[in-house]
Amino acid sequence: GAMTRGELAVLVDWAAAEGWNPGLGDAEVAWRDQPESFRALRRDGELVGGASVLGFGSTWSFLGLFIVRDGLRGAGLGGLLWDHLLADLRARFGDPGAGIGLDGVEAMQPFYARSGFVPAYRDIRYAGRPSLTADPSVQVVDGSSLTGVALDQVLDYDELHAAGPRRGFMRGWLAMPGLRVATLHEGDRLRGLGALRPCRDGWKFGPVVAEETSYAESIVTSLAAEVPGQLVQLDVPEPNEAARAMAERLGLQESFACARMYRGRVPDLPVQRIVGVTSFEFG
Repeated sequence: GAMTRGELAVLVDWAAAEGWNPGLGDAEVAWRDQPESFRALRRDGELVGGASVLGFGSTWSFLGLFIVRDGLRGAGLGGLLWDHLLADLRARFGDPGAGIGLDGVEAMQPFYARSGFVPAYRDIRYAGRPSLTADPSVQVVDGSSLTGVALDQVLDYDELHAAGPRRGFMRGWLAMPGLRVATLHEGDRLRGLGALRPCRDGWKFGPVVAEETSYAESIVTSLAAEVPGQLVQLDVPEPNEAARAMAERLGLQESFACARMYRGRVPDLPVQRIVGVTSFEFG
């Protein structure tokens, strides 16, 4: 059934225990934007599993936080929750060809494949504790201070790199407490955009999108310079080899990977311009 705000907090705690290291404000942003996208599986009134399926427009959605409580796995509850989710999706979107994406742990790939999800590529998490110097051509501000034309420009630029319309979601994302936004302009044209947000452990980038890898490097460097020596994580689409090389050059190491999978319509994402995925949970 529909999840409560309290149950969502429990679900995020379970995700943290699995090592997913959620951003401190991530779930709250998604909840405020689309509370109806969170589904709970209960047994005798007690939460035993859950997931979220965020919709972006009428033809695209993203599945995340799919989790069954530790100690209750292998008993068929995951399959039950999964069937419930897919039925809910059909009811909500009505378009059988609508695209659904997910970033799943690689061990779950066969499970998702049985429901028609096809692997596209891996998203690789790079992590480290770099001490870097900001690039003076990059402007870094507190995300909540973005308003008016500057905010519109950032939202437009973000959406060029997203699978579907998500301005409402991103408006909340950029304003979450503690998030920093970096922009790189040439004249009055935005050429690159990045964000860094506080997590249970350290910080995560996302999104990081730019027309050239050199711009992305300036953005990542300038954001990392805000939190010198602290843990930062950047989730890079594997086909973007220039971005992977950049991560290594900045002293980040591969630490984890997810399988990006799609069912139905596959979005034509400009992967070579996506240096950092926004979120493994919310697309």
